[in-house]
Amino acid sequence: MNNFKKLSDNEIEVKLKELRNWEIQQGKLCKSFEFKNFTQAFGFITKIALESEKLDHHPELFNVFNKVKIFLSTHKINGLSEYDFILAKKIDDL
Repeated sequence: MNNFKKLSDNEIEVKLKELRNWEIQQGKLCKSFEFKNFTQAFGFITKIALESEKLDHHPELFNVFNKVKIFLSTHKINGLSEYDFILAKKIDDL
């Protein structure tokens, strides 16, 4: 991935409506997930890691027992790009 374009607030609002239960927190895409146990949560994180590596676009992942919180942003542009929304959709599909 190499053509990072910072999305405008209007573009972000439109793309946010295409996602399931994601929100903007601290200028980043954010979503929390809850699982039955730690093993399921960690398995989910592993799947995210594999998808992230394919896109060469890596999220901030936080895990406490059965909960996973994800933040997406494009650090190179200090904002949100198309790649954040692509990865969010892939995460939802997991």
